[in-house]
Amino acid sequence: MSSPRSLLILYATETGNAQDAADRIARQCRRIAFQCRVLSMDAYSLPDLISENLVIFVVSTTGSGTEPRSMTSLWNMLLRSDLPSDLFEDLPFAVFGLGDTAYEKFCWAAKKLARRMISLGAIEICERGEGDDQHQLGTDGALHPWMEDLLEELLELYPLPPGVEIISSDEIPPPRVSLEETTHAALKECKDPLDEDKTFHTATVKQNKRITADDWYQDVRHLEFDFDDDILFNPGDVAVIHPVASSDAVESFMSTMNWGNIADQPFVIRRTMDDQSLPDHIPRVVTLRTLFTRYIDFNSVPRRTFFQYLRYFSSDEMEREKLEEFLSYEGADELYEYCYKVRRTMHEVLDEFRHVAIPKEYVFDVFPPLRPRQFSIASSIKAFPKQIQLCVAIVKYRTKLKFTRRGICTSYLAVLAPGDSLRIGLQKGLIKLPPDSSTPVICVGPGTGLAPMRSVIQERVCDGSSANTLYFGCRSATKDQHYGREWEQYDSGGDIKYRVACSRDGPEGVKRTYVQDLIQEDAERIWKLICEKKAWVYISGSSNKMPAAVKEALSFAVEKHDGRTPEEAISYVDEMMRQGRLIEECWS
Repeated sequence: MSSPRSLLILYATETGNAQDAADRIARQCRRIAFQCRVLSMDAYSLPDLISENLVIFVVSTTGSGTEPRSMTSLWNMLLRSDLPSDLFEDLPFAVFGLGDTAYEKFCWAAKKLARRMISLGAIEICERGEGDDQHQLGTDGALHPWMEDLLEELLELYPLPPGVEIISSDEIPPPRVSLEETTHAALKECKDPLDEDKTFHTATVKQNKRITADDWYQDVRHLEFDFDDDILFNPGDVAVIHPVASSDAVESFMSTMNWGNIADQPFVIRRTMDDQSLPDHIPRVVTLRTLFTRYIDFNSVPRRTFFQYLRYFSSDEMEREKLEEFLSYEGADELYEYCYKVRRTMHEVLDEFRHVAIPKEYVFDVFPPLRPRQFSIASSIKAFPKQIQLCVAIVKYRTKLKFTRRGICTSYLAVLAPGDSLRIGLQKGLIKLPPDSSTPVICVGPGTGLAPMRSVIQERVCDGSSANTLYFGCRSATKDQHYGREWEQYDSGGDIKYRVACSRDGPEGVKRTYVQDLIQEDAERIWKLICEKKAWVYISGSSNKMPAAVKEALSFAVEKHDGRTPEEAISYVDEMMRQGRLIEECWS
């Protein structure tokens, strides 16, 4: 039986923000003498939920209101119609959601989870928190006050035992690990957990080719990876790749931290705080250089807790005063201007706060994990056995500081050459195909949202289906029409109906054409497909305005040609989503 002062924190994340928030909530709960377990939802035995004393859910929302993949199993279990209404009778719980008000269905996964838990008898002890990326402090703008409210509620429900006092927030939290020096022989003998993970497979680079024009502003790559294993995946599934930071960037960071003399010293990692998570696939013996090459991110924009740790570890009074100012309520605007507005990285901050000396034991507390990245597979296993193909935009942009920013993982992929090898994992995606291959499908995939659509269409063509329509959006027919010749060949062969919107190719001053405009132009055909022939629709790409605009265009087709009111047409499209005939694979 669990202790009355124990709680479970379950998080579901895609980018790591929910995991970081879960760790921070655990640190705060430790201040009031709670013992916490922090687990990803997909690493937890779901039937055990009914025996927990207290549960806190930390849930991000992906795409247009979709839960993270790690939450899917739990969510499907909770949605079972045979669950009794008192399943979680009197189970105390709280929910903190992470989202972005710029997108449709803000914090939708957290809202749905809270409602479902209540309907199954659980008791929400604290008003749901909703972190907004649009806030000038990001999700911290809501998380910090929510944690204060949570602690108040917990202390009211579970008063401190006699003789126990609240730990001051000014006290430095203990590190989650200890690092003990060991030998290079021990380092050499330590196995790489990624090599031992059976869900990952060794891949060899076959091709790495730029598919946008050389003079185009965006570098998009077509990558092909060959496997010796008989890999299996379905259209819409995802390739998982662990990024590797460049050696030059890591060397520069080691210099900034004054760790050059210990960068290659092997250490044994021992956990000291079980309520704090560690990066995926981290080995037991490692060096600081390897940690910051493969497991810890020093080039992301820091969260508020980063500045709290810098305040702890700075030996300079003026630096500490500046950090105190950043962390104060009155200094929120200044912190925003200094860090978030210009997207200043942790490395850049540490270059300026030169009197900060971070103890090596705190590296996992100060810096976030370098998380694996997910890329939609752009090929069918039926068309290309033992191979995965990807369509990847290489992330590169300039900030208001005039510094060039590069995505760590896409930069790593960009320099891969034929013959190079790496480990790639396979993860289930959100897309599934109609049971009957004769059922029409409509694929909408602007930009690199095309990747899973290419997988779907290749699979369908291999199955002998020609009832396929593709709407692709790009800026220029000659600069960034990804796989244009391939689509034209499919179209001329009768395998697909191909429609492309080149938004920047029209005359100056004329309204730009996007995929939703082509769908409206084709309203009668679309109506026949989705209403008469019960076509399935897939939408993939950026999750800001595009998915909503595409659904509006579908509603327009239903309204205009099926004799329905605008409200009825919207309801029809919503019902397609509930039936699984309209599937979104979108990202922010």
